[in-house]
Amino acid sequence: MTEYRGSFTVVVTPFRERGEAFDEETMRRFVDWQITEGAHGLITLGSMGEFFLVDDDERGRIISSVVDQAAGRVPVFAGTANARTEKAVRFSREAEDLGADGIMVLPPLYIAPTDAEIVAYFSRIAEAVSIPIMIYNNPTNASVDIPADVVARLADEFDNIRYIKEASGELARVADIRRLAGEKMHVWQGAHPFDAIALGGEGWVSPEGNFLPRLSAQMFELAQGGDHAGSAAIWAKLLAVNTAIMAGRPPRLRNHLAHIIAITKELCRLVGQPMGVPRAPITRFADYTGADAGGIEPLKRMLAELGALAHDEAA
Repeated sequence: MTEYRGSFTVVVTPFRERGEAFDEETMRRFVDWQITEGAHGLITLGSMGEFFLVDDDERGRIISSVVDQAAGRVPVFAGTANARTEKAVRFSREAEDLGADGIMVLPPLYIAPTDAEIVAYFSRIAEAVSIPIMIYNNPTNASVDIPADVVARLADEFDNIRYIKEASGELARVADIRRLAGEKMHVWQGAHPFDAIALGGEGWVSPEGNFLPRLSAQMFELAQGGDHAGSAAIWAKLLAVNTAIMAGRPPRLRNHLAHIIAITKELCRLVGQPMGVPRAPITRFADYTGADAGGIEPLKRMLAELGALAHDEAA
């Protein structure tokens, strides 16, 4: 089984005006840009891709457009989570049939499943597909934190459960998973990529890759090549952008996924890659409290300093 590593952009999904329809032409253009900019891989229908707002019949069009446009130039994973096990299995089979190189799967949403229920859920999915499975541990949005021993058990029992996006924010978890699962589990990061790579992490599911794919990829490449000073310098720039995003966010929106999606699409526009608007009930970036025209100026200045701001925005 092919082993993957690197900075994989968890791509936003472009919708047309008012978020009414999937914009396939824009998605294909975005895939080409991501690859040109050096992204090591792409993940569609993750949290940033608004998977929870996509109709079942849209999923295939979204996945197939990314897979087809990537055309083997970079690997493509697809998010296939659903609270209902049967639908998660169906979505996973569909992704494999459409040519996805792997799938990324949250545990059942909202119900805060027990360890036994988590194991049963991922077991059913693993038995249904042959492509690699990336467990997505996101306690903030999934209402459950998957323990390291459960991750190790799944890796031990199933050859295709080989990756985890570890987004608990607990850096010690990287070492725990590696200690318990060994080489059977490749630990990817969703929260602290620079630190996690130093601890043995092998990949980064990167929201920042939507608007700064080249820097995201370079940070990973330098760290993997042993240039930790160079990698740290790039991470400092990415962290500064994240800090500016947080600084303009009202306290009640600090862990607000919808706001993160909205501002990511705004930043895509600022770098010359407009990806439409979020789908309702998520609103536009400018509609959120504190996200007025003045609030975006620090981010525009940072993008300009990084050489990423689109020319028409800099004028």
